[in-house]
Amino acid sequence: MNHNHSAESRPSTKALVLGSLGVVFGDIGTSPLYSLKECFTGHHAVAATPENVLGVLSLIFWTLTLIVSFKYLAYVMRADRNGEGGILALLSLAVEKLPAGNKRAILLLVGVAGAALLFGDGVITPAISVLSAVEGLKGIKSVAASGDHGSFFEPYIVPITIAILVALFVVQRAGSEKMGRWFGPVTVLWFAVLGLAGVVWICRDPGVLACINPVYGAKLLFSGGWKPFLVLGGVFLVVTGGEALYADMGHFGARPIRIAWFGVVFPCLFLNYLGQGALMRLHPALTESKQFNPFYDLFPEKALIPMVLLAGAATVIASQALITGTYSLTLQAIQLGYLPRLKIRHTSAHTRGQIYISTINWILMFACLGLVKSFGSADALASAYGIAVTLTMLVTSILFYFAARNQWGWGLLKTISIVGLCLSVELAFFVANASKLLEGGWFPLLVGAFLLTVMTTWRTGRRLVAERLHQGTLPQEMLIESLNLSERILRVPGTAVFMASNSGRAPNAIMHNLKHNKVLHERVVFLTIVTEDLPYVAPSRQVELLELAPGFWRMNGHYGFLQEPDVPQLMRRARKFLGFECDPDHVTYFLGRETVVPSEDPGMAVWREHLFAFLSRIAEPPGSFFRLPEGRVVELGMRIRI
Repeated sequence: MNHNHSAESRPSTKALVLGSLGVVFGDIGTSPLYSLKECFTGHHAVAATPENVLGVLSLIFWTLTLIVSFKYLAYVMRADRNGEGGILALLSLAVEKLPAGNKRAILLLVGVAGAALLFGDGVITPAISVLSAVEGLKGIKSVAASGDHGSFFEPYIVPITIAILVALFVVQRAGSEKMGRWFGPVTVLWFAVLGLAGVVWICRDPGVLACINPVYGAKLLFSGGWKPFLVLGGVFLVVTGGEALYADMGHFGARPIRIAWFGVVFPCLFLNYLGQGALMRLHPALTESKQFNPFYDLFPEKALIPMVLLAGAATVIASQALITGTYSLTLQAIQLGYLPRLKIRHTSAHTRGQIYISTINWILMFACLGLVKSFGSADALASAYGIAVTLTMLVTSILFYFAARNQWGWGLLKTISIVGLCLSVELAFFVANASKLLEGGWFPLLVGAFLLTVMTTWRTGRRLVAERLHQGTLPQEMLIESLNLSERILRVPGTAVFMASNSGRAPNAIMHNLKHNKVLHERVVFLTIVTEDLPYVAPSRQVELLELAPGFWRMNGHYGFLQEPDVPQLMRRARKFLGFECDPDHVTYFLGRETVVPSEDPGMAVWREHLFAFLSRIAEPPGSFFRLPEGRVVELGMRIRI
């Protein structure tokens, strides 16, 4: 497996395992804060009888085993693009060998829909994680003058959560690398506390270990009627962040992630769930209390404040990992042509993939704050969680089927048996979660639908613009021939680079320049940036240069979908080509600046044309996206009707 790292720069397996604990498993590691509680108090609660507790624990064990251990770690993580994972990398693998046609188009749409739904998850996870950690403060009692035992902190829970979330999003500018040094050790402490707290209670009720027998789970699901089946909506919360295992594979590698899961995360998580179950079996009356919280009830009251602080740190780390993941997903979508260019800032000189996108950061922040304010509790937010994630997991299974069949030539029986098992489990979860649609499940679906609309509109709009531009341009060779015949064109010293979206056509900018200025530089370069279906392209393979005629060159700059183009750097790399004499510090860059005008012409619905025109206006200018030096860029504008 190629990770594009040299052996020296790759950290040790031990360091990677430690790093993955915080970044990859932060989200799934904080699910004990709310998952089991939701099964007995939420929208789909079952009665907290000793048998039902065993049944729910059995379902939790087999869900973690089938979805995380079997689906993601054993199979999906084999589907990597040069070591990179994530739904868009899987999509590129799934469609790579499919010919153009309806099947490919439908699969692309399904994959992009899965990516859009992941953004919906990105909004809910920080809100539910931090809110559930802070809710531990409810367990600290105060005695009011009347003698009633109430919670002193209850009125302050939402304000404290909002303050933590605001701080989390504000510090994103600094980059996660500085905070990352603390991630591993804090998360190791968190998992150790999870496991130990569970063991203490298991010792008081060893009978809880019987839940590993799947019969208990099956018995609960089929114990009569529709209601017990709905408990799967709560059980599903234990795999929050399952997609992150695959998406973060490029940063850590599959082996360290597998070691961390089987060696630390899975045992500690499940021990904690067992401990919570033992507590509920020993103290069934607790479930009727308004302040019931099986996670925090594992600890004596004196330990509550330290536990809330530790849980707060763990949830901030989990949220951080998800925010970083959302930036990476955005960058992939931009490079693959599904989102407009946004301003991207690198926050680390030596760790690739450490980026900050301010637009996404503030959108996520306001969405999280809005959720906390409107839902007000982790229980209410749990209702919003699940539908979007189950749909994303279903999409991953479908894409994996095509990748396995087309890329690796797996037999039909083998592929269907593996994918069929995953799909049947995920469909059951989807049906159970669908019952939460009106209680808040509509929110991530709305976010996903909005983003899917934006992504497909941008993709279609760019295609229409390219078609309109294509109509008014000549092939590069034909233009050069006509210029060589013309004696009226004055040639001036220097190099001009004309950015072209199509590597065979002369860009509109050169046509406008000739029409208005009637001059041409002695060295003309037609430059096209090509985004490959790979995460990274090695520097030695980034430049492709061809001399079309004396003084005319065609250059293609090749980048992966996780890289950002740097045109001046390309020009420096091009100097190694024989005969290409160019001083990169004295190059003039010519760009076409299109103003999109919606029209009644056939293309897209008028409202989508207006949306595309708006997205074009807010997109980062190509000059800064391609890192062109400000003082040497000439923009030539034109209006395009779509």
